[in-house]
Amino acid sequence: MKASFEPKILAFCCNWCAYTGADLAGTSRLQYPPNVKIVRVMCSSRVDPGHIFRAFEKGVDGILVAGCHPGECHYISGNEKAEERVETAKKAAELIGLGEDRIRLEWISASEGARFAEVIKDFIEEIKVKGPSPVGGDG
Repeated sequence: MKASFEPKILAFCCNWCAYTGADLAGTSRLQYPPNVKIVRVMCSSRVDPGHIFRAFEKGVDGILVAGCHPGECHYISGNEKAEERVETAKKAAELIGLGEDRIRLEWISASEGARFAEVIKDFIEEIKVKGPSPVGGDG
């Protein structure tokens, strides 16, 4: 069954960098699996652990939070806050048996379309190995 499993990935992407990188991947016709849904947020720091766990409750198998590289945040230290929030979510995920590796944080700039596509491919392959999320599923 795992061979046919196609994970659902939700990517929270910073408007200024990662979302623009995702857009560049699309306009450059770089291929990556279509089972990722992108949510544009003004800053990666706006992603709260509550958002992450609500997505898992709704049937997502993996969460990517993608923001500006350190030192390049349009909101000065937003990516530092994002890193703190993602670490909190990872610790909670580990405690409840979900596994911290279903949550990933990446720094992707506006010019890194190819990197965005590679991160998505890599993350999907990691989640395929893990199998479906043990929680949620009402879509």
